[in-house]
Amino acid sequence: MPTSKPYKLETKKKNLFLRIHKGHFSTGRSHTNYYIDITAQKSRLSEAKAVAEELLGYYSHNTVVDTILCLDGTEVIATCLAEELTKNQFHNINAHRTIYVITPEPTSNSQLLFRDNMVPMIEGKHVLVLAASVVTGFTANSAVEAIKYYGGSVVGIASIFATVEKCGDIKVYSVFDPKDLPDYSTHSSHDCPLCKKGIKLDALINTFGFSKL
Repeated sequence: MPTSKPYKLETKKKNLFLRIHKGHFSTGRSHTNYYIDITAQKSRLSEAKAVAEELLGYYSHNTVVDTILCLDGTEVIATCLAEELTKNQFHNINAHRTIYVITPEPTSNSQLLFRDNMVPMIEGKHVLVLAASVVTGFTANSAVEAIKYYGGSVVGIASIFATVEKCGDIKVYSVFDPKDLPDYSTHSSHDCPLCKKGIKLDALINTFGFSKL
């Protein structure tokens, strides 16, 4: 585990919270002073439902969604969100619509690929990008580019945690943001203030979790 003890950012809603560690972490593209542990939200049904219900309001009223593109292992949340979006409710624009829940295939140069059998779920479809977090925006932007390349239309980007408000001209909606972590910071490895102070890394982190150093 990271050297710091984990703690939760609570909300007033049941099963909706954020588990975090404070320390010095490397994502591979940047250094950050927090490790945000979203493992449970991605794999525990009750927490996945809570995240989906929180994001639902951004897209149920006036956004047509045909496909949810899952990044960072968010398939359980996406399934819960698709179920909510297709419920028979008079205010829900997606009621009775079939929604695809799909995952892209990453290539060796960090691009995203869809095989021929997956393309019909993107081409001509309104696609919502769902990520665990959007910090640098690199992966989300790769998803947007891939969707456009395969003939889809991006209707939104949603995440559990985000530090950016937009990726290009697309609004990013998240459950948690820097207002919930006022001292959250991320820097390139060359500009990291923790490195400059000689503070060693606690762990390497990515969408799969962490590896303690």
